[in-house]
Amino acid sequence: MITTSALTDRYVEAILRRLPERQRPDIEKELRASIADAVDDRLDAGSDPADAELAVLTELGDPARLAAGYADRPLHLIGPALYLDYTRLLTALLVTVVPAVAAAVGLVRGLQGGTALRVIGDTLGAALTAAVHIAFWTTLVFVFIERVAVLRRTAARPWSPAALPEPPSRRARYGELVTETVLLVLFTTFILLSPLVSTETDAGGAPIGVLSPQLWETGVIHLFIALVIADLGFSFAKHYARWSVPLAAAGTLVGIACPIMLIWLTVDDRLLNPVFVTAAGWPPSVPQWINTGLIVISVGTLIHTVVEGITRARRR
Repeated sequence: MITTSALTDRYVEAILRRLPERQRPDIEKELRASIADAVDDRLDAGSDPADAELAVLTELGDPARLAAGYADRPLHLIGPALYLDYTRLLTALLVTVVPAVAAAVGLVRGLQGGTALRVIGDTLGAALTAAVHIAFWTTLVFVFIERVAVLRRTAARPWSPAALPEPPSRRARYGELVTETVLLVLFTTFILLSPLVSTETDAGGAPIGVLSPQLWETGVIHLFIALVIADLGFSFAKHYARWSVPLAAAGTLVGIACPIMLIWLTVDDRLLNPVFVTAAGWPPSVPQWINTGLIVISVGTLIHTVVEGITRARRR
C-alpha cells in the first residue's frame, strides 16, 4: 500500500528528473509547498487525506507536461509564433521548386528519347525527392529556431519607448523576402538539375554535370543546400521573430557557414567537374577565374553578414 507521502514523492521525483540540476532545489520546495497547501485546503473541507492528495496530484496533471512548463521547454515541433511563417515558406518552396524540378526533368528525359513510362517515373521521382528534401530541411530549420527562441535567458533591463526598433516598411520587407525566396528557388533548381542538364555529354550520350560528382557522393551538396535554406529561414525569423542573442548568433553562424563552405570547395578545387571542363575545351584560366570570382563573392558575403550581425546587436 503506497502512503500518501510516497505518492507525492513519486510525483515530485517524476518532475525533478526532467529538469536541469540547478533548477531542482527551488522548484522542489515550491512544488511541495503548493501540494501541501492544496491538500490542507481539501482536508479543511472534510476530505479524506488519501483522497485529498490523489485529487490534488490529479489536478496538477502529467508530470512531464508540468516539468516542460517549469523548464520553459516546448512540447511541440513548431509553435504558433513561427507556424504561419513556417507554412508560408514551406508552401512557397514546394509550389515553386518542386514543379520547376519536375518540369525540367520531364523535359530533359523527353528530349533524350526516353519512353513515356520512364519520363513519368523520373519526373515523379525527382519531384518527390525535391519535396522531401525541402520539407525536411525547412522543418529542421524552424525546429531549431523554436528551441533557440525559448532557451534565451537575458537579464532584465530598464525599458523605454526609445528602445523600440524602427520597423521597415511592409513593401520593403516583403520585397526583400520575395527576392531572397526567388533567388533560393533558382539556385536550388540549378543545383538539383546540374547532373541532368548540361551542354556536354559523354560517349553514351549522358549529360556531364558542371559540378563535381563528389559533391553528391560525399553529401556536401545536401549540407550546402540545407545551409542556404536555413539562411533564408533566419531571414524570415529576422523580420517576424523577437530578437534574442541566441537567435541572432545562430543566424550569423548559418550566414557565414555558406560562404566559408564555398571558399573551402573552390580553394581545394572540388566545385567544378574536371570532366566537364575537359569536354567543354575550357583553357586552364577559365576554372581559375570562376574559382577566384566565387571566392571574392564569398568573402564579400562573409563580411556583410558579420557587419550586419554586429550592427543589429548594437541597435538592440
